[in-house]
Amino acid sequence: MENTSAAPCDTVRESYSARSQEYTDLFGSVSSTHPSDRALMRSWAATLTGPVVDAGCGPGQWTDFLAECGLAASGIDLVPEFVERARLQYPHLSFDIGGFETVDAADESLGGVLSWYSLIHHSPQDIRTPLAEFARVIRPGGGLLVGFFEGATVETFDHAVTTAYRWPVAELGQELVTAGFEVIETHTRTGSGHRPHGAITALRQHTR
Repeated sequence: MENTSAAPCDTVRESYSARSQEYTDLFGSVSSTHPSDRALMRSWAATLTGPVVDAGCGPGQWTDFLAECGLAASGIDLVPEFVERARLQYPHLSFDIGGFETVDAADESLGGVLSWYSLIHHSPQDIRTPLAEFARVIRPGGGLLVGFFEGATVETFDHAVTTAYRWPVAELGQELVTAGFEVIETHTRTGSGHRPHGAITALRQHTR
């Protein structure tokens, strides 16, 4: 059998690489996002101090948004085409190719991590690895904001790019608690023309 930890990562990277231009055209601008998401992002940014990493930055639109909120924001993404586009579009910011299992940051060095729809392709068995890595790099009291597809149960569905997962807010929140975070707020949104959306803000707990 293939290495089960590496294969999903390769599939995600290759699938997004093949559709990177299409994805960027559809979602590569903050103006295409829901107004409540921008409001949440802005209010979350106001609670942070210190550098922030946009984990799964795509073409960089949210990284730039966080920078406009006054944060020292940088982005990482698995997809080389996204990183190249982000560097061209936002040359004043730093973008690197990388995954979430090994974030290039020292222990407790970040004020926050944004993971906006970037964990949706991690299985329930695998999601604890990036969450533990986020907990490692975020300082005690620092923030994590996760955006995801919300659902009644943890289940797979046929995402437009590659297989993704829906999560109930409570279950994903428990995974954050297990990783060392305190859940602060949860948000959901449903409605005609909108995908079932969830978001969680959390704080890195102080180590005992």
